[in-house]
Parts: sequence; C-alpha cells; structure tokens
Amino acid sequence: MNLMKTVFVVGVLATGLLLSACDSAPEPVTPAQLAQGKKIFQTNCARCHGKQAEGTPTWRERGPDGKLPPPPLNGTAHAWHHPTKILTEVIKNGSPGDMGNMPAFGDKLSNEDIRLIIEWIKSLWPKEAYDAWYEREKKSR
Repeated sequence: MNLMKTVFVVGVLATGLLLSACDSAPEPVTPAQLAQGKKIFQTNCARCHGKQAEGTPTWRERGPDGKLPPPPLNGTAHAWHHPTKILTEVIKNGSPGDMGNMPAFGDKLSNEDIRLIIEWIKSLWPKEAYDAWYEREKKSR
C-alpha cells in the first residue's frame, strides 16, 4: 500500500473510532466519585435544591421577583431534559436572567467538581428519566 492510501485508511479508521465513541455509553462512575459528588452538592447546592436534590415544593410557581424557585434535580422535574453541556453551563454561569436566582459557581467549583455533582444528580434519576436523558445526550453531541 502506498503512503497516501495508508494515511487515508488510518484517517478513516480513526474517524470511525471517534464516531463510535460518541455513541458509546457514558463511562461508569465509581461509588467513591458519587460520594464525592454528593459531598460537593451538599456543600454548594443543598441549601437551595435540598439535601436529596428534592428542590422547592413550589418550583413551578414564579416568586414575587418573577423568577422560579430551585427545581428538583432528582428526576422529578426537568433537569433530565438537558444534556450535560447545558447542566454544566447553568452550574458555571448561573440560571438564565429571567428564569431563576441560581448564582454562578464557575469561579468556585472546578470542572471536575461540576462533573461529579452532575454524576451524583444523575444517579438519583429513575431509569426511565436517565434513559430519556441519555437519548437527548447522544443527540446533543
């Protein structure tokens, strides 16, 4: 095989591997990582979202300021509707202007901290919510 043909074949194989990796299941998370995510959540998020991510009972009702209170993140609200990149952005930058009062944590939490929080939150979701999230996640890539 000549050099150009070899480079082409290697490129095609590498592209195939990258594309198949995009559709593969997320990497497993260890119990230690989930425990760490829970601890980071408890320290930074539980004051508003509840110790078990149960949110505010009136999360669907706008407050006097016109904004929504903290929603549940445990699979009973809409967090599972959002791909990881959106969840990460909200944690880093806070809630969008007219939506809620969530502060930005981008200067307080590392990317790994945020990833572990999201992994812990996802571990709370019922299988049906997780499966629906996973399908959305694949489409968002």
